[in-house]
Amino acid sequence: MRILVTGGAGFIGSHLCERLVSDGHEVLCVDSLFTGRRENLRALLGHPRFEFLRHDVCDPLHTEVDQIYALACPASPVHYAKNPVRTIRTCVEGTLRALDLAREVGARVLLTSTSEVYGTALVHPQPESYWGNVNPVGVRSCYDQGKRCAEALCVSYATQFGVEVRIARLFNCYGPRLAFDDGRVVSNFVLQALRGDPLTVYGAGSQTRSFCYVSDTVEALVRLMGSDESRPVNIGNPDEITIRQLAERVSGIVGAPLRVVPRGLPGDDPERRRPDITRAREVLGWEPRVGLDEGLARTIEDFQARLRVG
Repeated sequence: MRILVTGGAGFIGSHLCERLVSDGHEVLCVDSLFTGRRENLRALLGHPRFEFLRHDVCDPLHTEVDQIYALACPASPVHYAKNPVRTIRTCVEGTLRALDLAREVGARVLLTSTSEVYGTALVHPQPESYWGNVNPVGVRSCYDQGKRCAEALCVSYATQFGVEVRIARLFNCYGPRLAFDDGRVVSNFVLQALRGDPLTVYGAGSQTRSFCYVSDTVEALVRLMGSDESRPVNIGNPDEITIRQLAERVSGIVGAPLRVVPRGLPGDDPERRRPDITRAREVLGWEPRVGLDEGLARTIEDFQARLRVG
């Protein structure tokens, strides 16, 4: 198949491109490089079944493809707080362009949505049936509401035009190629520990997250694209951990003493985040396989290698 991956030079996108090429597909990777990095694609550049196109997904794109993975969007607080207008435009206009192309050529679209659609959840863990508790005018609303709108667009195109859509709600993916400056907690902690700096913990560190290693996330995306499931599907690891415990794990693996600098909580920061993955287990036969310690060790090794090169 010929497959388009938007945001393919990003963290998850580059891993997905590698997986699709290894599965024998022809892959067109599109990325504006606003947050993606060309070096993420180093292993693919020059491959006969891989093509990279620098392009903004908010602009029209005409090409023949069988499937579209719509990953393009700033996905960390640092980036979407810095440029909220571009973030919401990418969510909405970028999704519209992907859906228009899919309608034109008869392709299937998979949207990578986010656990942020649940907002400050009042239900725990979060099932796909939960409608969320999102502040529509908060500091994170450009991303939260942008992804909620993107999901609505997918459902509308499916209903009105018969476009085949798949919706994946990702929970805190991590692994090699996380950008150093993206502001996500795993990359922050790993970089700080390796540099011998205190780890920045917001609030008391009692807020929880559930971290899913990138290879597990990619496996779920591929299975979802190939499935008949048109409803949203949570993709994440149900093992819940506090931010303080994560700091302890990272420090322990790096072999550095744990020193913490407390900071105030960011606005609208969710207190608890854990996916209910019953649907993924039932319809995809999927559940995560890489444990947190193993995944963190691989991520730390990648960060160490990049720091040596830099």
